[in-house]
Amino acid sequence: MLWMSSLPTAYFFLLLLPCFPASDGGGNGQPTAVISAWKGDSISITCSVNNSENQVGMYLQSVRQNLNMIYVPQHQNRPNIYPALANRIKYSKEGNNLRITLHDVQESDSNIYLCSEIVKINDRHKKLHGKTTIVVVKANSSGALEQSPLYANPGQGQSVSITCGLKSSPKEEGFYLLRTHVQPGKVLYVSNLNVPEVSPAFENRLDYSRQGNKTVVTLYNLQKNDSDNYVCAEAVTKSPLLSASGTMVLVQEVEQACSKRSWGLYALIIVVALLFCALVCCTLYRVNVKKHFQKKKHNVVYEDMSFNSRRNTLVRTNTFSRET
Repeated sequence: MLWMSSLPTAYFFLLLLPCFPASDGGGNGQPTAVISAWKGDSISITCSVNNSENQVGMYLQSVRQNLNMIYVPQHQNRPNIYPALANRIKYSKEGNNLRITLHDVQESDSNIYLCSEIVKINDRHKKLHGKTTIVVVKANSSGALEQSPLYANPGQGQSVSITCGLKSSPKEEGFYLLRTHVQPGKVLYVSNLNVPEVSPAFENRLDYSRQGNKTVVTLYNLQKNDSDNYVCAEAVTKSPLLSASGTMVLVQEVEQACSKRSWGLYALIIVVALLFCALVCCTLYRVNVKKHFQKKKHNVVYEDMSFNSRRNTLVRTNTFSRET
């Protein structure tokens, strides 16, 4: 766990995100579930139960070891458990699901597990395969795979290359690239026949190449929901499923962030422009109103009315004098 101390806080919190369960359901063709756990943890695998009259029982099998871990009969309360797991495995029926819990997981428990149902059709028993679950138990040991980089912080639309140092030759069973935290699932599987199986989410967005014991997987046009812990794993003959610590990929929304900042800047400019226009209009309005109500100076001609009065007085005085 020493590698975790070098991760930035954002990556560490991403590691602590809960492992959301993959889609559950019966029948073939359903998505492969992925469970990532540390040594000593407990894990739970859920198998869908048909509960029909034709069902005989349910198996949980270890595919790579061809081992029946537990068999739960339909009409009996006592299951058959592989002796080496008797003290570590528990089960419970929850509606139409059979929940199988494995305690104190070890590196040897890293494996591919298959839910299988036994049904009786025309007096003959038939095995129906259900959900597949890949379990990756992480521990610091010499058997772990080498993987780089430890973390990557690409921008939205950019790419990231993950290099996996494998223990096996190309003729071994197969190689996996898994997502283990935010959206657990299988990203890539390459069999010993070099036939790739790519997750629909990364169709046309993934390339891989192998040189000797190194495989390089490149993921293109990354989006925010691609943020996850990507783990290299390989199936080696007569060995548990080997895995690495993983590459923490945290995709930044660069374009979206820039777009938000741009829109914010545009909005600020528009608001300032509107306030400036309002200020100018208000100033002009006040000036016009002031001019409208201001008293204008008119050219006024004053007539001295007292002149006529004085004139009449003078005339009368002179008249009186002559008469005297």
